Amino acid sequence: MPEPVIVLDAVSKEFPTDPPVRALSDVSLAVHQSDYVAIIGPSGSGKSTLLNVLGLLDTPSSGSYLLDGIETTVLRDGERTRLRGSRIGFVFQSFHLLSHRSVAENVMLAEVYRSGTAENGRKGRRARALAALDRVGLSHRVDFPPDRLSGGERQRAAIARALMGGPSLLLCDEPTGNLDSHNTDAVLALFDDLRDQGLTIVVITHETQVSGRAKRRVRITDGLLVEE
Repeated sequence: MPEPVIVLDAVSKEFPTDPPVRALSDVSLAVHQSDYVAIIGPSGSGKSTLLNVLGLLDTPSSGSYLLDGIETTVLRDGERTRLRGSRIGFVFQSFHLLSHRSVAENVMLAEVYRSGTAENGRKGRRARALAALDRVGLSHRVDFPPDRLSGGERQRAAIARALMGGPSLLLCDEPTGNLDSHNTDAVLALFDDLRDQGLTIVVITHETQVSGRAKRRVRITDGLLVEE
């Protein structure tokens, strides 16, 4: 059986305030390839802290985090940055698209900003961006500026950008928070398709419409994680 994409083992995160705040408490979770997992919980439950740990934006205070079999808690900052750039695609509530760039150029920028790819130059970059846009159904919008897209199309462009480089994990933070119900359905249908193609997806959300589409749901409350 393939190695899990994510293995959290007794992960805790404590912030050194006065008094100390324990945001995560002995969290354990395994996520396999092609899993589609929703992490739900109220505000202040630890969702954002867990997102930062999963995305290698922060390190746990204790415990183990394996990403594609690599123990991340012992990595140096540069090693963690390179691993994040090669293995994780991020999708956020805000689309973070540059208005003065075309859709294709926005997607291409994922490689420009990713650590360790500058030496690869521009060869094939537009072709890879066009392939990512085709994957999300935006081939007809490649040269449009973002302000001529609907909210759902903008989010699909952001997802295409996240797919550049072929990540093993798509990590989504409230990805439909700025969308109406119609565009939410379109983005969730895209997630279904990507999952069927073998991509591993973890969505952090408070919306039942979103979590209901996932194959697994885990709830975090006061830093404790429980699978539903």
